[in-house]
Amino acid sequence: MASRDREPTGYIAIGQIVGAHGIRGEVKVVVMTDFPERYRPGARAYLGTEADCVLTEIETVRPHKGVLLVKLAAVPDRTAAEALQGQYLLIPEDQAMPLGEHENYVHDLIGLAVETVAGEPLGTLTEILFTRANDVYVVTGPTGDEILLPALRDVVLRVDLAGRKMTVAIPEGLLSPAED
Repeated sequence: MASRDREPTGYIAIGQIVGAHGIRGEVKVVVMTDFPERYRPGARAYLGTEADCVLTEIETVRPHKGVLLVKLAAVPDRTAAEALQGQYLLIPEDQAMPLGEHENYVHDLIGLAVETVAGEPLGTLTEILFTRANDVYVVTGPTGDEILLPALRDVVLRVDLAGRKMTVAIPEGLLSPAED
């Protein structure tokens, strides 16, 4: 059952609910952690947003077409599962695994100003897409245009969390108009 018991720290998203599956309350979860073992029967996570979340327990987990099907103790049926679309599964920040060199938490990267090596502003990092090959950073410009940057060491040259800035080298042809 869910409860309003809260940890005294911030939270880190380990997954996002993208839909319901079946009639028994399973949710489809896009995994946002390098440690999928966090998803196991009996594991506890917070459901919601950092500002408003409730503690819940994972009852069952199984892989399905690139997502996990997760049955949460607090979700009895499809109607309840559908209401959770877009919500996150969170863990307290103090339970996060230590980061390696050149690694950052998603919540630390979202909102960074992104600029080229020459100092040209590109926009703000607004989303991270998790793909099988590599993560992709979505940078939204001032007019709403988006640039998709591969999260590779030769593209992302510097991340300055204190200065809230990321410096990137644009891959050749990425911003060039397509030729017919």
